[in-house]
Parts: sequence; structure tokens; C-alpha cells
Amino acid sequence: MPRARWYKRRRQEERRIKDRNLFKTVEEVFDSITMGHIYRLEARGIIWELKGVVSSGKEARVYWGKDKRGGDIAVKIYLSATAEFRKSIRKYIEGDPRFESIPRGNFRKLIYEWARKEYRNLVRLEKAGVRVPSPRGLSGNVIVMQFLGEDGYRAPLLVEAVEDATREELEGYYEDLLSQIEAMVCKAGLVHADLSEYNIMIWEGKPWIIDVGQAVLLNHPHSLEFLQRDIDNLTSFFQEHIGRSLRDEIGGALEQCLKEKAEA
Repeated sequence: MPRARWYKRRRQEERRIKDRNLFKTVEEVFDSITMGHIYRLEARGIIWELKGVVSSGKEARVYWGKDKRGGDIAVKIYLSATAEFRKSIRKYIEGDPRFESIPRGNFRKLIYEWARKEYRNLVRLEKAGVRVPSPRGLSGNVIVMQFLGEDGYRAPLLVEAVEDATREELEGYYEDLLSQIEAMVCKAGLVHADLSEYNIMIWEGKPWIIDVGQAVLLNHPHSLEFLQRDIDNLTSFFQEHIGRSLRDEIGGALEQCLKEKAEA
């Protein structure tokens, strides 16, 4: 996909954002406790400067920033006041032996657990060779990771990149994702649990897997259900665009490694 065309469109979209919307975002995210976590990361040199909003959702805001050396970073801040989010994330934490003690009623602590889960998933996936944003630091509800993009504009999602991608490029993304998913499951022992064209970025000509907070271990009671959903999502996308079925081409490899892990 021509990068210049993507980033030109992104800059045009950003200019349409009103100042009052940015102010509202800052007001929601930067409460005194969250600021304390940002200061801790700043003291460690992990965050040196916060710039503009990269993406905004119900659960979190992602900011473009700079570290002490001037390198680009992504700063993801989870909103501790979102009741719907607090309710929805329990099914991904309950059943995970890494997070057996789930606070009841302490909503901020629950969000902290979720942020810690995402950070640990990033570390685990990176060690397994899965292409994810490299984790840089964590404090409370604030995660710092590698920034995928340029000049403060994020890289396109797969669903956005498909508009300008050639069939050859899409075939390359597909083949790459086959190996990425196999490494995620068989080497990292994780299931993404929300993998689709909306949680894959195209950066430097390759797909990167993002938003791994809900990823679960293979011994999670719903891991196989989540894995099937992930495969179905990407099968639908690639069947539409290049006529290939992830479900048919990756099933055997995953079945074998799952069997080996169950017998281990």
C-alpha cells in the first residue's frame, strides 16, 4: 500500500477533530492518579513527552509520545471509569491462572490487572517471535509500547490497508499471518480472542498484531472457543478479498500443536 497516500488521508482526518473533543478526552483520561503513573514512567525515562491522540475508544486512549532518547512511543491509557468495559473484561481474566485474585468492587484495581495482563501478553508474544508492538513500560492503567507509524500518525489497520493493497500484498499478509497465529498458539501458548482485520496493523510491509489485552492462555476454559472465533473472523476477511480460507489452511497445524501441549 502506498504509505504517502495513507498518511495524507490520516492528516486530513486529524484536522477535522475539534479542540473541544480533545479537551474532553484529556479531562476523562488524566485524573490525578493516572498522572501519578505517568510521572513514574517519566522518572524512569520511558515517557519524556506526550503529544496528540492517536486513537480513542470506549476502553482506552492511545497517545503518540517520545521517550528520553527522542524515540517514538505509544502510550495507552485505560479508562478506569468505564462501567461497561469493567463488566466485559471479566470473562477474559477469570480462568486465567496468572490472575486468580480478581478484586470485587475495586474497579480501578481491576483495570490495573487488565493493563498488567496486556503488558505480560506483549512480553510473552514478543519472546515467541510474534510481531507485536514491543512493550516498554507499565504503571497502573498506563502501558507504553513501540509506536507503529510515522510523524505521530498510526499505521493503517488491515481493514484500511486493503483499500490500496494489491492481491500480491494481500497474499503476503495472509501467509505471514498463518505463521504468526501458529507461533502465538504453539510457541507463546496464547489465543488472541479478538483477532480480526481491526486488530492487525500493516507496518513496514508486514502485519503486526495489536490489542492483546484479552489474549488468554491455552488452559483458559474458553480458549478453543476464542481461537475458533479468531480463525473464523480472518477466514471471512480473506475469503472475500483473495478467496483463501484460514480455517482450512491452518487447522491441521494448530490441531497438532494443541494435541502435543495437551499430552505434555
